[in-house]
Amino acid sequence: MTIHPQSFAFLLAIGAVAAAQVAPVTLMRPTTLDKAPAPDGFIQRWLVLEPIPANGLTDSAVQAIVKKEYFSNQFTLIPHDGDKVTVGDTQLTWHAEDTKLYNLNLYHFAHALDKPTTNVLFWAFTLVNCPREMRDVRLAIGSNAASVWWVNGQEVIGIYGDRQTVIDDGVSKRLTLKKGQNIIRAVIVNGGGATDFCARFLDQDDKPLKGYTVSLGVAGK
Repeated sequence: MTIHPQSFAFLLAIGAVAAAQVAPVTLMRPTTLDKAPAPDGFIQRWLVLEPIPANGLTDSAVQAIVKKEYFSNQFTLIPHDGDKVTVGDTQLTWHAEDTKLYNLNLYHFAHALDKPTTNVLFWAFTLVNCPREMRDVRLAIGSNAASVWWVNGQEVIGIYGDRQTVIDDGVSKRLTLKKGQNIIRAVIVNGGGATDFCARFLDQDDKPLKGYTVSLGVAGK
């Protein structure tokens, strides 16, 4: 069978589009208990909860969204991989994820689970394990779109609106990470399209903080 050159070009174009739609493999299951941050300081290990319906990206809308109670003990719970929570009539699962990149791609995360990515929010959680007290550090984050962040139960930074992820787009005031475990929580709210986030700590000289590890459960378990 002879394929006309124009038909062959069309088939190549279709194949290129299909290939572009295949999500790159940037997420994987953790295989160790603890993980150091990347050389440039980015935290690459997170627990992410399956998406929850939500709508609104303005400051007031996002603040109202994140203060709503979706599941029991949402600001004190220490989740583990595979744990489930009930939101309304729906049971959602926490998933442990390592990312190969500086950011964690929530669109790929949700798409792989056949979950919605539009008008949703994602809860993210990790534990930062410090061998000593670390003073005058700052949490630097970026997200697509809006996000609000807590360190050890205190809200420290929020960014709003329909925005792209930019490294260090939002930077907290200086804070202290205590010796031992420090709890990082975030809610990322997406309107539509791509969605992801990134986070790292900066030291007192605004350089990537080093000398700590991250984990997804109580140390020793």
